[in-house]
Amino acid sequence: MSLALIVLARQPSPGRCKRRLAASIGDQSAARVQQRLLAHTVAVARQWQQAQAGAVVSLCLGHHQGSGGLGLRMQRQLGRAVRAGATAAVLVGSDLPGLSVQHIQQAFSALHHAPLVLGPACDGGYWLVGLTAAGHRQQRGRLFSGIGWGGSDVLQQTLQQAAALQWSPQLLRYQSDLDWIDDMAPWHGAA
Repeated sequence: MSLALIVLARQPSPGRCKRRLAASIGDQSAARVQQRLLAHTVAVARQWQQAQAGAVVSLCLGHHQGSGGLGLRMQRQLGRAVRAGATAAVLVGSDLPGLSVQHIQQAFSALHHAPLVLGPACDGGYWLVGLTAAGHRQQRGRLFSGIGWGGSDVLQQTLQQAAALQWSPQLLRYQSDLDWIDDMAPWHGAA
């Protein structure tokens, strides 16, 4: 199985990232938090890659993601991985201080049993999405279409899209990503 891990992130620049967090701590501090989160995510991705023969890790920052909304950008990056030969592709954001190599391994393992894996976030979204190549081709963008990105029911909307495709996605454990000042409390030492 050829595996591709995609890290989708915003450039850690003041005023261009972590806007919800920046409202509480300022643009400069929010950019520093984003920089640390991105460094953590890349370190975990590289550690995972070293244990996987032939695995590919892609870092897609800001303008490298292309134009359009989040759904289109995710669809585009997963499609690139599949067209490059990946039999399974997992996309993860860069705002999860608790991300570990085990989470990534669990996601790829789940894709042995289902075409779709999701890592649910406590805020109603998800922190990870993964598709098999066959699943990616079958869904043709429908999985990411019509979703109210940034809302509290992104996961539910995505599960409805999956049900319309007659899929039973694998779900990883719920985790909290870091979007708001209150999200920093459990990660104060790390962030």
